[in-house]
Amino acid sequence: MTRLGALGLLLAATLPVGCATVTLPGGGGGAAPPAGARADQPAADQPAAAQPAPPPAAPAPKPLPAPADSALPPPTRETLPNGLTLIIQEHGASDIVALHMWIGVGIRHEAPDGLGYAHFQEHMLFKGTDKWGPGYFDRAVEGVGGRSNAVTSHDYTNFYVLVPSEAMTLGLTLLADMAFRSAFDPAEIDREREVIFEEARIEQDSPRSAIVRQLYALVFEGNPYGRPVLGTRETMLAADRAKLVAFNKRYYTPENMTVVVVGPVTPAAARQAVAATFGQAPRTGFSPAPAPRPKPLTGVVKKQVERPEQQAYFGMAWSAPASDDPAGYPVDLLANILAGAESSRLAQRLRDQERLCTYMTMSYAALVGGGIVSFRAECEAAQLDRVEQIVLAEVAKIQAAGPSEEERRLAVTKFESEHAFATETSEGLADKYGLAQTTWELEAELSYVDSLRKLSREQIRDAARRVFTPDAYVRLDFVPRGR
Repeated sequence: MTRLGALGLLLAATLPVGCATVTLPGGGGGAAPPAGARADQPAADQPAAAQPAPPPAAPAPKPLPAPADSALPPPTRETLPNGLTLIIQEHGASDIVALHMWIGVGIRHEAPDGLGYAHFQEHMLFKGTDKWGPGYFDRAVEGVGGRSNAVTSHDYTNFYVLVPSEAMTLGLTLLADMAFRSAFDPAEIDREREVIFEEARIEQDSPRSAIVRQLYALVFEGNPYGRPVLGTRETMLAADRAKLVAFNKRYYTPENMTVVVVGPVTPAAARQAVAATFGQAPRTGFSPAPAPRPKPLTGVVKKQVERPEQQAYFGMAWSAPASDDPAGYPVDLLANILAGAESSRLAQRLRDQERLCTYMTMSYAALVGGGIVSFRAECEAAQLDRVEQIVLAEVAKIQAAGPSEEERRLAVTKFESEHAFATETSEGLADKYGLAQTTWELEAELSYVDSLRKLSREQIRDAARRVFTPDAYVRLDFVPRGR
């Protein structure tokens, strides 16, 4: 599924939203080891301590449909006795196994006085447990030639480890210890708080990231989806060990987790390793709250922000379907046809013909509670009104006649190639499976490309009529200060 959207793409490519190194998505995996690990921790090149024996094996789960356009066997999905969801995919393209831990907690789950706590958790889980001190996680993973990282978004937090297949149990042990046994040392909390403040400064200094954040705030006004991932300075200063531990105990439970194992492994071996690590955590009775549905836009909202850059930045956004709504499928193609490719309509009109913009993109983010389609462009400040007129004009054309058959076919072909590229590695498959299971449906992800192929020009036209309402959208301008 490619409906990650603007904010997700920024998290995955440009923003330092995690710990230490900025090799995103997320953060944490590449932190420089702090001086002085605990004296009682194992050596970095030694395997983690043996875990208790796993419970009796459950019956083998029924397989899911095979991934579309793939020679891979079908993945399996099961629920462990403690409520944890486990997805396993055999994938022998390399000797690397991808281990993903998805937790159903993100920005929308935070209380108003706890903004940024989901992201703060992401930082702290890399900073030691009751068994090993700060820096050990990174050294243990890197010591076997692996790498790790994490990302926090609106509906989820995801931690992942990529290691050689023979280190699968080590990777799962480390992830389980992070989730259930993190120390939340007060000194580390103080250090990571300063790291988060620096991330907030970097994010605000980047106009491409700042405009996306502010578009979300306008479209999702009054809804948790409009809140800042990094919280506020006030909520971060108020975050202490007791509050962060309470947040962890509430949301980091087996019933709220999905573990994905993809690589050259047998399902039986992966199942046993997960049962011996994550399977030891007790069931807590956690019950997820439904995602709050955003209020639909009821008018045109326009905002102008002065910034230090000499280049102006233009943004427009509309409300869109939620992740579980099939009405969103044609919106993916629409975003591509309008401004998602070099040959898209707005690229030809705004860049090639009228030379008003040097960069533009459109994306659709399908969240659990609702969705957003956003268009962003870099333009001359004097031309922003003209850019808005052209965007609305091109939208009106596609609402009237729909896309051409060539546009439909090219958009589908682009998704096919992107999907093939994203799923050729164990890491790419694990990411797609975990995202779908946490925010959407795994079965729908497995057949997503086929679903796009079946969409007609009329269905794409009708989606444009539903989403791109001419009297209900947001416009945001970043203009040079003093203009």
